[in-house]
Amino acid sequence: MLWLVAAIYNLYTQIAWTSPLLANLLVFLIIVVMIVLICVFFYYYAGFNDNPSKRRKSSSRKSIRIPAEKSEAASTNILAVRKQLSQIEDKVAQTALLNKSKEIEQNLIRKELRVVVFGTGSAGKTSLVNALIGETVGEINATMGTTQVGQTYRLKLQGLSREILITDTPGILEAGEMGSERQQLAADLATKADLLLFVVDNDLLQSEYEPLRTLAEIGKRSILVFNKTDVYTDEDKEEILEILRQRVRGIISGEDVIPVAANPQPVEFSAGEIIQPSPEIYPLIKRLAGVIRAEGDDLLADNILLQSQRLGEEARQLIDKQQRKEADKIISRYQWVGAGVIAVTPLPVVDMLAAAAVNAQMVVEIGKVYGCELNQENGRDLALSLGKTLVSLGVVKGAVDLIAKALQFHIATYAVGKVIQAVSAAYLTRIAGRSFIEYFSHDRDWGDGGITEVVQRQFKLTRKDEFVKAFIQDAIARVVEPLQEEYDGNLPVDDWDDGVMSDSSEVEDEWLDWLETHDSYDDDDEWK
Repeated sequence: MLWLVAAIYNLYTQIAWTSPLLANLLVFLIIVVMIVLICVFFYYYAGFNDNPSKRRKSSSRKSIRIPAEKSEAASTNILAVRKQLSQIEDKVAQTALLNKSKEIEQNLIRKELRVVVFGTGSAGKTSLVNALIGETVGEINATMGTTQVGQTYRLKLQGLSREILITDTPGILEAGEMGSERQQLAADLATKADLLLFVVDNDLLQSEYEPLRTLAEIGKRSILVFNKTDVYTDEDKEEILEILRQRVRGIISGEDVIPVAANPQPVEFSAGEIIQPSPEIYPLIKRLAGVIRAEGDDLLADNILLQSQRLGEEARQLIDKQQRKEADKIISRYQWVGAGVIAVTPLPVVDMLAAAAVNAQMVVEIGKVYGCELNQENGRDLALSLGKTLVSLGVVKGAVDLIAKALQFHIATYAVGKVIQAVSAAYLTRIAGRSFIEYFSHDRDWGDGGITEVVQRQFKLTRKDEFVKAFIQDAIARVVEPLQEEYDGNLPVDDWDDGVMSDSSEVEDEWLDWLETHDSYDDDDEWK
């Protein structure tokens, strides 16, 4: 302090003899600065010493919180999935989805960030993991396919409060059945990552770009790691880096394309001494720390939300498959019931359509499978609408022609007309029923193309050779053979040609007895 006062005095005397005003102003400014510095010193000194425990608490690591809106959305999705699970009849699948939902709930409160290393088997993924964690965790310089299962390790980066779980995945694009299985495992692990490190050792191949693009489309945040840069000249390295940035433009930002040398090649000196250089991964560590520090909470929240949405979609697919299976059973039952009715009751083709191909009861039962409660009147209206569409599009005539051609070598001459009508009725019922499945599975909506497009699509699907072949084989067993056994040699040909079955009462009674023994039918004479 004495030295400071003496120095200021000397400065003042040297300036004052030429400009007293300037000397006074300078001393004033120095005094003001000193007062400010003293105040700042005492303020912070008092702050640190006034309540040390409070100071330590405020400087301690803050708890990590997931953004509230995304966390709430994920929780809502999980609750919705839980409700869906009660509808799944497959107990194994139900338990698996329930366990997944519990795992996602646990992830809502976890602090670790999952980083998955993804890429081809020769790109040096394991070497990169080894370099990142500072110790050997896998086999180095091995052939493709060394990492056969996903292995997870803990990584702590200096300056980050969040712990990182880094997973080394099996290589993609490997040959053989085992390679395909490992690739699927790697893809599954990648979709569950909070952050993805996609490792390459040269320009991207198309087969590498596709999975990278697919992962980006589902919302995966990725860093593209250009490994093994030590084997390239500086010019080649810069050229490849520029090419990579161009390749992934729109998917990965240029600053997220990072060059590294995770396991550099040994260097031999002139004296014969061989030196193993240290890994050159500092740019990746720096970028990794920066991304996690700035985006860690969002990355975790986004992934949890994505996983909950994917779980919901998986549950919906299982329920849809289950509903379609139940609806197909209803269609199968009705198509052969209708065929039996037509077989014993001769009707013109269009009337056959109204009686069997599209009937109200089938519509009501399919609607019930999809949670749509319809009465008989609503069912008749829908059936009539679809029946008119079948006729207007020429589907009825096309179905009869198709069935006649398929059956021409399987039925006796006298039974041709009756069998074609019966089997055509069953075929049209199949088209109608499958059309209604689309209608109900889309919340009672025919879609942009309307009922016409749905019917045309189902007619096209049922005309495929494999379906027709299986359908005709079933029809022969259910319709053709019973008719031939019942009437072969007992009725004159003219009776069949006239469309009159003079001795049909016995078969008709059998069909009505069958109807009465099934819970889905009642004693409604009009329906019978």
